[in-house]
Amino acid sequence: MAVLTADYDFDLPPGRIAHQPARPRDAARLLHVAGDGWTDRIVSELPSLLRAGDILVSNDTRVIPAQLAARRGDARIGITLDQPRPDGTWHALARNARRLRVGDVLTFDGSDTLTAEVRARDPDGGVALLFNQLGEAFSAALQQAGALALPPYIDRPAGPLPADQQDYQTIFARQEGAVAAPTAGLHFTPALLEALDARGVKRATVTLHVGAGTFLPVRDDDVSHHTMHRERGVVTPDTAAAINAARQAGGRVVAVGTTSLRLLESAVNEDGVVQPFGGDTALFILPGFRFRAVDLLMTNFHLPRSTLFMLVCAFAGRDRMRAAYAHAVCSGYRFYSYGDSSLLEPG
Repeated sequence: MAVLTADYDFDLPPGRIAHQPARPRDAARLLHVAGDGWTDRIVSELPSLLRAGDILVSNDTRVIPAQLAARRGDARIGITLDQPRPDGTWHALARNARRLRVGDVLTFDGSDTLTAEVRARDPDGGVALLFNQLGEAFSAALQQAGALALPPYIDRPAGPLPADQQDYQTIFARQEGAVAAPTAGLHFTPALLEALDARGVKRATVTLHVGAGTFLPVRDDDVSHHTMHRERGVVTPDTAAAINAARQAGGRVVAVGTTSLRLLESAVNEDGVVQPFGGDTALFILPGFRFRAVDLLMTNFHLPRSTLFMLVCAFAGRDRMRAAYAHAVCSGYRFYSYGDSSLLEPG
């Protein structure tokens, strides 16, 4: 039976889209969806909803300034870095990509030294770029020439604000490589982490570098025709062992964000044991998926018709989530990256 994109549509007034985060971060609202209903909470109340022995698994990827203004001669080309490839090139999305040819050399506004050669082109506007700098030199050049690739629904007509440099980075951020933030993690503060520790909730991190493909819409009416973007992830042996030990002792695995959930479900075996993982995942979670690694999901409110709304419907039930989202809209919850959050128990 076909899964139709239209079945995951809902009305969202523009005024419900958040353009600034809550301050402090843990003052955002939290919709707890459990049993046959839901409860309106605040993120700072999260410890009271968890148990001693549960383990909170967050994504420690760090957002890089992936938006670049490139030039090839007189032509201006917008570049959004997506992810590095094993051959040393970066896959990137390019505006005005039709102007590019293999072998072209790009220069970048804001840097006198950074250049990139076009090594390949994709039919969908993607390009493979080989930069002339690597490692720390490349990171430093990005800091000079790049800007945050904020989601298109955040209103920044003149580009990111100075506050976005901190607002769009989670407290867990350590490993550079993401184009977009794992936004459920944006709600955490030192005080909230201290309260979770005092509650006896264990903590672990995984790394999933969120790529530019996370912004791509589902264009086909039949969801099965959609190609999920690939993202790089790492679950270390220590993290896998901590998760398995917590679960064996009766604790629940609480994924902070759909990125953490997708990576854990990519790393788990048939018996529900999380394995060390290093590589790409393109896991596309739709209703009918059997969850083996994750027991609860904390996640922000997602776009209509998106793969992420499909994921939360798979986890907590489509009818239940449609009703919960309708409540959120009517109750003034703030949506998307800078918006409010939810804690979902399985349907």
